[in-house]
Amino acid sequence: MIVARRFLISGRVQGVGFRWFAHDAAVREGLAGWVRNLPDGRVEALVEGDAEAVTRVERALRSGPRGARVDNVYVESEMPSGAYRQFDIE
Repeated sequence: MIVARRFLISGRVQGVGFRWFAHDAAVREGLAGWVRNLPDGRVEALVEGDAEAVTRVERALRSGPRGARVDNVYVESEMPSGAYRQFDIE
């Protein structure tokens, strides 16, 4: 089943390679979407693809890369759009 989830990750998640970490996790799982820094210090990601693969990426986002400190992950389910062909860092 194809799903889409939007993640808002807060904590020490900018300046620690979090976007590259998210990108690598999503690409490894064959998922599409994007990840970007927000002006308020959070990281936002939209991940779309196989439900089990999206869940594995969510687990990775909750831990983050070395040097990160993830305080909170807000998750919102969305309707998959199929508009994304790859996973991009914005």
